Amino acid sequence: MKQRKPTLEKINPKFGSSIFVKKGTSQDIGTTPFWHFHPEIELVYVDKGKGKRHIGNHLSYFDNSQLILIGSNLPHYGFTDRLTQQGSEVLVQFKPEFLGAYFFDTPEMKSINSLFERSKNGILFKPEAKRSVGKNIQKLNEVDGFERIILLLKILYKLSKVKDYDILNADGFVFETELQDSAKIDIIYKHINNNFQNHISLDEIADKVSMTVPAFCRYFKKSTGKTFTKLVNEYRIVHATKLLSESQMSIADVAFDCGFNNFSHFNKLFKEFSGKSASKYRGELKQIIK
Repeated sequence: MKQRKPTLEKINPKFGSSIFVKKGTSQDIGTTPFWHFHPEIELVYVDKGKGKRHIGNHLSYFDNSQLILIGSNLPHYGFTDRLTQQGSEVLVQFKPEFLGAYFFDTPEMKSINSLFERSKNGILFKPEAKRSVGKNIQKLNEVDGFERIILLLKILYKLSKVKDYDILNADGFVFETELQDSAKIDIIYKHINNNFQNHISLDEIADKVSMTVPAFCRYFKKSTGKTFTKLVNEYRIVHATKLLSESQMSIADVAFDCGFNNFSHFNKLFKEFSGKSASKYRGELKQIIK
């Protein structure tokens, strides 16, 4: 069977450099996010910001800061929410072989090579790791050439020794879409992102990509490993975690605001998704804040 993949994004470091580094702030106008992959490894550091993570088969919401390493060819969707004021995001992209085909196979690079392997499922680093390398990641934007390579190697080495992290795409499932279908999958995700708070019928979404409902259901399940309803509900639960942490809305109001018309159904799905009830989730957040 022919290999099926999402949209290939072409990354071009500036002339004379093998590492692409971009620093953005809340004042910048970002590009429209889309579902994509690239052979380059991607390191994303946000010092102050909020957004949705959609990496491989993983969906979650981050608040305040994040440090993520996305491995080669792991499909992900661009971050959709904006940075907070005074916030910045540093994006670093480089090919695994940017220092030569066998450089990271040497004994001295063993731990970094292992880090690259783990990153193929997406790594979310905890606060201590963010604090230890955050300033150096931001400094990558200020140096060039040899200095940038040495600094990146130091960052990667530090991250390779970190023990406290989460694997995001833990089941290892990789989304599959044909290159010519990239526009189709992008239309679907954009429509979900913009309309998940309302009812989205299968007729409506199938019509968006000019497919019959049975053909759409087969295509979507094969492309994502999930039913359309399951993915929409995951979007809703991720939004609920955001509202539970940021607002004073009652849990019932949160459920309805996220598109659930049945409160008990919301509670059931929230527990399935997060491992705890919505009230327990909010209670634990309050304890952390205290």
